[in-house]
Amino acid sequence: MNTSTSPTSGMTGTTRRRFGGLDGLRAIAVAMVLAYHFFPSSLKGGFLGVDVFFVISGFLIASLLLREWQAGGRIALGAFWRRRARRLLPALGLVLLVCSSAALLVGGDVLVSIGAQIAGSAFFVSNWVFIALGADYFARDNPELYRNTWSLSIEEQFYLVLPLLLLVALGARSRGWRAMPFIVLSAGSAAIMTVLAAQGAEATRIYFGSDSHTFGLFMGVALALLVREADPGSAPPRWLQPVTLGCAAVGLGVLAWLALTLREGSPESFAWGFQLASLAALLTVWAVTRPGALAGRLLDVAPLRWIGERSYGIYLWHWPVLVLLAAVPTPWGRDPSAGWITGALALAITMPLAILSYRFVEQPVRRHGLLRSLRALVRAPRLPAAHRVAGFAVIALLAVTVPASAAAIAMAPQRSSAAEAIARGQAAAEQHRAPSGEGAGGTGGTGAESKTPSPAPTPTPTPEPAPPPILGDEVWAVGDSVMLASAGELGAALPGIWIDADVSRSFGYGVSMIEQQLPAGLRPVLVVGLGTNGPVTPTELDWLRAVSAGCRVVLVNAHGDRWWIPEVNQSLADFAAANRGVVIADWDAAIAPYPEMLAGDGIHPGDDGAIVYAQTVQQALVALNAPEERPAR
Repeated sequence: MNTSTSPTSGMTGTTRRRFGGLDGLRAIAVAMVLAYHFFPSSLKGGFLGVDVFFVISGFLIASLLLREWQAGGRIALGAFWRRRARRLLPALGLVLLVCSSAALLVGGDVLVSIGAQIAGSAFFVSNWVFIALGADYFARDNPELYRNTWSLSIEEQFYLVLPLLLLVALGARSRGWRAMPFIVLSAGSAAIMTVLAAQGAEATRIYFGSDSHTFGLFMGVALALLVREADPGSAPPRWLQPVTLGCAAVGLGVLAWLALTLREGSPESFAWGFQLASLAALLTVWAVTRPGALAGRLLDVAPLRWIGERSYGIYLWHWPVLVLLAAVPTPWGRDPSAGWITGALALAITMPLAILSYRFVEQPVRRHGLLRSLRALVRAPRLPAAHRVAGFAVIALLAVTVPASAAAIAMAPQRSSAAEAIARGQAAAEQHRAPSGEGAGGTGGTGAESKTPSPAPTPTPTPEPAPPPILGDEVWAVGDSVMLASAGELGAALPGIWIDADVSRSFGYGVSMIEQQLPAGLRPVLVVGLGTNGPVTPTELDWLRAVSAGCRVVLVNAHGDRWWIPEVNQSLADFAAANRGVVIADWDAAIAPYPEMLAGDGIHPGDDGAIVYAQTVQQALVALNAPEERPAR
């Protein structure tokens, strides 16, 4: 998240110059992020806005330091880091105090790990804290209150090492050799992202990693070192206008295409999506920062410039505001447009907070320091009364929010409601796992036949006797954490069922577990509850068909606010329709009217939700006994 409104903020003399167009580009970037978070269906790839910020930040900060070196032959490291602290810390501290106090009032899941989040944010290591906590940037269920500070942490870590790297690189004589180390670092970081993704690393680790997601920053530095800065007052060459305009159009066009088509957490996003977005941003930055460039002037229009100048505060406030609003019960909770209403309300709250923060905290502190700014607001008799009132308001705010934030940390629960549900399910699942040394086919079972005798069919007046109900000792259930949270209720509804469920289990991994049990034999009925943790491919469904031959199958579909879930549910429905002896347990439809029965993440069932889950599976087992689903004789 770039935080500079000028590449030479805090410097004096002839080195002060503003790059036209970058505030406008920053406005576009923050709009992408807000659209992605507030209105997810509107811009699936809006998360790429952060990568645009990274490129801008690398270019601006390197330009600042390069001008300082050119003007005096040195880089004042202490002064640079002090300017960065003045720019970053006051607004960040305000957000942490205000939103932590609000979280204390809201209570519940928003308080989980809040102490670690505050510490990580304050010391600019939150990206690694979230990796350690197992956070998921792309999940909107049960999100961390300060998850958005991950990018700020990466930037600040970058600011710590950049001046030192520049001092070494500037020893080279040519621009190309000065830029080469940063080109290599950029390529290396991009390669790390690609390799980690290919190795199946967690998306959070790849996305939040300081090693795997700094290529945009290094790209910006390389650009600053490569371009020869012209005199702002000189007339640009005639060829420059069409070239820069065309490059800006191409760069923005590629960004727009990626933002509309790239999906969060997808393999292609890590393989080439983030890298291509950074290159597109780099091309745009070059185009709009050339002296006299029409593209820069077009992006420097007043509304875009105004938003860009306040983009840091907008970015800081928007995410915790959204999380807090989502955690508060609302009258529109079940309305199909609830997400849009919450997003619009979050936007309406974010903008005034960012404006006030910029006016009364960011700007004064950046210019005068924190203590001098407070004294000036409160004591200066010549200041307007409104300013003095604002000063007293800031002091009063600190007096309230500091102890409230401390109370929030002290009262934070150890685990979220979803984690509690999973823990409860894990304890119950231990009672319903296959005994040690036995396969899912039961004692002495072979193939898909169960040695557990089934009750004799009950005679009926119909020409063909009704089949016996499917009993628990005929069923092996394989699932993810949603099934795990429902294990106790499944066991109570279907005595004798064997349950093998675990956290973060993918569909393919679950099928592989079924295959591993083939030598020991499978029970005649499989209940497969997978699909919450990622897409389901046709290959995986074909694999399931092969390993479950001879079994009847219940597929429990998924529920949650993740982009792949509608696709997963449709694929499962199509598979069931095309295969006899396969039915859907429509968990999605069963739980959708009752969001209050879910944990705070909106995915895992609470106590009542687990009962609904078990009932849904029972209903599917009844449907599995329908004549059209029973094996042909």
